[in-house]
Amino acid sequence: MSYRIVVDSCGEFTEEMKHDPHFVHTALHLEIDGEQFTDDESFDRQDFLRKMKASPNCPKSSCPSPEDYRRAFEEGEPGNRYAVTLSAELSGSYNSAVLGQNLYLEEHPDARVHVFNSCSASVGETLIALKIQECEEAGMEFSETVQRVDQYIREQNTYFVLETLENLRKSGRLSSVKAVVASALNIKPVMGATPQGTIIQLGQARGMQKALRAMVERMAAELKNPTEKVLGLAHCNNRERAEFVKGEIQKLLRVKDIVILETSGVSTLYAAQGGIIMVV
Repeated sequence: MSYRIVVDSCGEFTEEMKHDPHFVHTALHLEIDGEQFTDDESFDRQDFLRKMKASPNCPKSSCPSPEDYRRAFEEGEPGNRYAVTLSAELSGSYNSAVLGQNLYLEEHPDARVHVFNSCSASVGETLIALKIQECEEAGMEFSETVQRVDQYIREQNTYFVLETLENLRKSGRLSSVKAVVASALNIKPVMGATPQGTIIQLGQARGMQKALRAMVERMAAELKNPTEKVLGLAHCNNRERAEFVKGEIQKLLRVKDIVILETSGVSTLYAAQGGIIMVV
């Protein structure tokens, strides 16, 4: 049985995923001062970061349309269809995908389609998409794949440390964070996601390296069965920092694999220069 995994463009693809026809992106759209950017292979991260830094306004993002999702489900060989979206608490992408699923099912009432709310973002979506593939390649039934992946999502944890929380604050994504500390003191909050996919503050440290270490220590304390887990790191234009985090992880525990990716367009918008996202 063939299958197709549709991921909104907040979820970065590995090089292997980019060349695997089982995976397809649906693009979010970004805007800075009226200039439009599509979060696809045409996205220029350096240009976007420059324009974002120069603008006094908060960039905007918009999710794929239901029709975008319907078309993505339509393409490819017949078979099981899955979508993985940004946390429904942070974006309309999940609701849009569900509407796209309904449109697709109107024309293909016997099709098997499931939309997963990642309750995460960025490389969290990547890992979920890879888990779906793992289940499919193992020959699992559609219902068992859905059950296994739902369980995987419930057990997944998301952490991040950013140079600045300004774009998240301006866009309203930080409504649940009660204290955003003064940047003048070089205090960096260690952030995470609730099981429902909202953003919370987990801790803080003075300076980026100490905050990254604190993030890794928190993850290591919470992670069960690490040798069975694939860990994802997404960095915004700072591979060296991602390698530093990888080194800190390897000092504390051994995981099955560590995947390092550069942030997509929408992740770049919120993570900004130097941001690090860690999901396991």
